[in-house]
Amino acid sequence: MSEPNLESRERLVAGAADMIRRRGLHSTSIREVAKHAQAPLGSTYHYFPGGKQQLAGEAVRWAGDRVSGMLRERLAAGPVAGLRAFLGLWRTIVQDSDFQAGCPVLAVSIEDSAGPERAIAGEVFTEWKSLLEDSLTRHGVSEARELATLIVASVEGAVAMCRAERSAIPLDHVTAQLERLLTAAVADQKA
Repeated sequence: MSEPNLESRERLVAGAADMIRRRGLHSTSIREVAKHAQAPLGSTYHYFPGGKQQLAGEAVRWAGDRVSGMLRERLAAGPVAGLRAFLGLWRTIVQDSDFQAGCPVLAVSIEDSAGPERAIAGEVFTEWKSLLEDSLTRHGVSEARELATLIVASVEGAVAMCRAERSAIPLDHVTAQLERLLTAAVADQKA
């Protein structure tokens, strides 16, 4: 997991995001994150004096920002292109991890033990929905907010199903249906 060109703090955040998306928040310890990120254990307490909650919150925000950046870039070509990229990203993640990794944002949001990091997960989901909604609105789709929510919820659910079923078929089905829905919604506005 460790990338030598990343600074120690960023390696810890990226390592925490990776462990949370694979194991969940409860099963991820600071000690294991340090080992996974190939960083000294003492540096975790130096960089994250708030402990596991601070590290987990920053890991969720980091993961969310990476997806948001990709979405912003791809949505410039339109909502269907953005949707394809969003779904393609998650398909790559689940397949490349042999169905062991999902979304750290979802993982934190469903944990009973989550604290302030759950609020950060909510902010990330809101940002993703806003990016999709803005693109749909620019293309004249009247139910942009509802469709954006449907997209994020469908993708997150499909990722969880892919992991459980050890198959990309749930994402393939969601991709086909959401593409059809968005293509029709955008086309209706042009007619």
